[in-house]
Amino acid sequence: MRLVSYIADGKECYGVVAGNGVATLKGHASLRDALAAGALDEMRKAAAGAKPDYALADIRFLPAIPNPHKILCAGVNYKSHAAEVGRELPKQPSMFIRFTDTLVGHEGEMIRPKLSDNFDFEGELTMVVGKGGRHIPIDRALDHVAGYTIFVDGSVRDYQKFSVTSGKNWPGTGPLGPWIVTADEIPDPGKLTLTTRLNGQQVQHSGTDKLIYSCQQIISFCSDFTELHPGDIIATGTPEGVGHSRKPPLWMKPGDVLEVEVSGIGVLRTRIVDEK
Repeated sequence: MRLVSYIADGKECYGVVAGNGVATLKGHASLRDALAAGALDEMRKAAAGAKPDYALADIRFLPAIPNPHKILCAGVNYKSHAAEVGRELPKQPSMFIRFTDTLVGHEGEMIRPKLSDNFDFEGELTMVVGKGGRHIPIDRALDHVAGYTIFVDGSVRDYQKFSVTSGKNWPGTGPLGPWIVTADEIPDPGKLTLTTRLNGQQVQHSGTDKLIYSCQQIISFCSDFTELHPGDIIATGTPEGVGHSRKPPLWMKPGDVLEVEVSGIGVLRTRIVDEK
């Protein structure tokens, strides 16, 4: 099941993707609220045989979860990426936080800050929490995942030199989507393939089996230092190929089109624009 958040007829909605359309689901204020209510089975029943009421081409995609309680991101979580940026392998998951106003929907616009042209891409497999908790054991961690989506950790590299927080939290730099594929369709998130393309040219390509810390380990670690809530977003890190490690650096610029594809999920596409 593919769950999506969107705007149609001027209203924020959530629904299930059916072919080239979407069937709107009701009963909760948002997809996050539906997950918090434990309504996955309810949504699955409602989706069975549901007829689309909008074409995908006619909706405006919102971030897969527009209003997460938390956005947690793993840094330096592929050996290949650690090598290209000259970092030691982390001795535990290296997590940082993003703000919700950084999020952008599928087919939306990533905003390059006017204070920097060092605008970089990081395509990432991402988990959406379905069942919250603390101190979640590794062997039960995937029971807490509602599904998987795609994230772009758009990074302002010259500001990131001073602090991760300042490099990762510019508004409109974090595409999330296009939808959530429920966990029953992806029994092993360590067997997926991630590919990033900038203007049609492949710039990143890796299997998620190359993660240093698995999805299970990241969930368990995060739940030790903070309570996880339904709808929380947990990004798993990016593989090698990022722009700032290249010679010369490959920075995103206005007019560029960025696509991140993860097998079993789909393609997240955004356009780059300058901050107004």
